[in-house]
Amino acid sequence: MLKHKNITAFCISVFFVLVVLYFYFEVKWWFILLPILLWLIVTVWGSSEIRLGYFTKTYCNNPNEKQRKIGLSFDDGPHPITEKVLDVLQKNNVKATFFCIGSQIEKHPDIFKRILTEGHIVGNHSYSHSNYFGIFSTKKVKEEIDHTNTIILQLSGKKALFFRPPFGVTNPRIAKAIEQTKHFAIGWNIRSLDTVIKEESKIIKRVKSKVALGGIILLHDTSLKTVTVLEQILLFLKSENYTIVPIDKLLNLQAYEN
Repeated sequence: MLKHKNITAFCISVFFVLVVLYFYFEVKWWFILLPILLWLIVTVWGSSEIRLGYFTKTYCNNPNEKQRKIGLSFDDGPHPITEKVLDVLQKNNVKATFFCIGSQIEKHPDIFKRILTEGHIVGNHSYSHSNYFGIFSTKKVKEEIDHTNTIILQLSGKKALFFRPPFGVTNPRIAKAIEQTKHFAIGWNIRSLDTVIKEESKIIKRVKSKVALGGIILLHDTSLKTVTVLEQILLFLKSENYTIVPIDKLLNLQAYEN
């Protein structure tokens, strides 16, 4: 949250300097609005781009990775389609990280257990994945994280330490909740946009163009389209001699509390 505090302090300082200059020199009145506009632009950008780590420390890749290693993550499950994703991963002997929604775990506990049984990592992706998550209070965000962690603990016996905010949105309230629950905020740096782009070929091309050492790929285990995309991405990564590793190994972080 240091970045946000520093930018806020800077913009406030510039604002007051401009106010003083306005009264003593010929400064255009609209100059005074510039620091406010700057603050708004940076704040919105920082909220929507998790890779900036603007409000809280985020882990979106391993910039120090020297070997051809990369992480694979899936959001929004468990879902009936997750079974097909798991089949592809099992066929290719690949371990991934699944950021699960609490309400979805309740609907598909057997699929959730299969994720764990087959050696994949699970993380917390809130309970509701509400479209309004970004305006939730700190208390509400913490409740969502805690609720999902309780569900994960009941079914797995493990306390998840990875949390991925819905939509990758962060703000001071979400940052404070993450601090209170002592989770690691996990992002990505290779966004497939598989929930937005319709053409499979375009999704595959997009991912291929962004692949890099220590990166984290974001996919969603909620559509058949992604299953086809996944198969092609795995073939590409193999041809490029990449090793897919669980995110905890890639980032050297604990996925679960000991």
